Amino acid sequence: MKKNGFTTSILHSDRRSPIEHGAVHKPMHTASEYGYEDARELAAVFQGKAGFTYARQGTPTTTALEAKITGMEGGVSSVSFATGMAALSAIFGTLLRAGDHLVSSQFIFGNTTSLLGTMAALGVEVTFVDATDAEQVRAALRPNTRMVFVETVANPGTQVADLRGIGALCKQHNLVYVIDNTLTSPWMFRGIDVGAALVMNSLSKYIGGHGHALGGSVTDTGLYDWSGYAAIHDAYKKGPPTGWGLLQIKKKGLRDMGGTLAAEPAHRIAVGAETLALRMRQHCNNALALARFLQGHDGVSKVYYPGLEGHPQHERAKDLFGGRYGALMGVELVDGIDCFEFLNRLEVVILATHLGDTRTLALPAAHTIYYEMGPARRAQMGIADSFLRISVGIEDEADLLGDFDQALHACLKA
Repeated sequence: MKKNGFTTSILHSDRRSPIEHGAVHKPMHTASEYGYEDARELAAVFQGKAGFTYARQGTPTTTALEAKITGMEGGVSSVSFATGMAALSAIFGTLLRAGDHLVSSQFIFGNTTSLLGTMAALGVEVTFVDATDAEQVRAALRPNTRMVFVETVANPGTQVADLRGIGALCKQHNLVYVIDNTLTSPWMFRGIDVGAALVMNSLSKYIGGHGHALGGSVTDTGLYDWSGYAAIHDAYKKGPPTGWGLLQIKKKGLRDMGGTLAAEPAHRIAVGAETLALRMRQHCNNALALARFLQGHDGVSKVYYPGLEGHPQHERAKDLFGGRYGALMGVELVDGIDCFEFLNRLEVVILATHLGDTRTLALPAAHTIYYEMGPARRAQMGIADSFLRISVGIEDEADLLGDFDQALHACLKA
């Protein structure tokens, strides 16, 4: 069969396996347990044969969604979770042991920073570096380094990691390279293209797209040979070694930790994923137009967006992401404009703590999602007290620019 394009593959993914009554979508399977007429078959499923036993370890609905994610990322298999944080917790919590060393970008989501603090308290050594420079990652490596973790585009400073350089470094040292692809989505970027072993997506964001379902996923690209990875338990050394890591993540992350994605949000995310490419084009076009508009506005002192030529990693982003730059940006207002007063004057934009929604969202980053981090760590990440995080939606461009313009002018006149 001819290989289909990105959207066509998603739209017809469910029909590639049998669906009840000829439905074009995999239905929601809400049962918590699955029965068998033959006890031997039940035992075989417990021992590794494809099938379903207890919904904590997956359902036909989550399996269908995972097939979509795997296809988008070009990987070999995926596992879905209740949230993106559950997915990251499963990666770090099941593949790292006390005494192991992890190198992480210092420009990462606040909750992920908190999670790595929890891992450090459990005995995992964590080093934060400026991942825009692969040499800083190299300098941080130790004999006990097992894993390197980065986000494609940092939230909210928009730094773009040296994804290719770090991939080459991880291959050279046989390290597990983990990429959080949430800010770019598989439409803009695929971790397999830069040598990632595992790719995490927060499905709550662009893939689901509509701000009404939580979910996360981990995709194994098939590039890493887990046969030499010390933390793999003997029970999960089944089949080709390329699948051992994800099997351990699934068994321990779902069965032991219980971070299971339920059928209803899985179904919503799967349907939302069908329009990912269409939405992302509008997201990116709006974001670039807004960034250029704000860059030249009297009320704005600085705009952080990879699509602007003055961004430190603009050329890298252009190369990695095919001329698209995502929908997240940071904005600093000029002295004299109170960030809270400005935000309160916005009429179209929603003040909310999310991103990847079809609607444009904004918040004062230092006072909300990065408040617990403290001023020293915020300064290290380049987040000033006046820093606004903006997740650009798919509204009509004129309405979006007009809303920011009226709010800025009102503040300048005040």
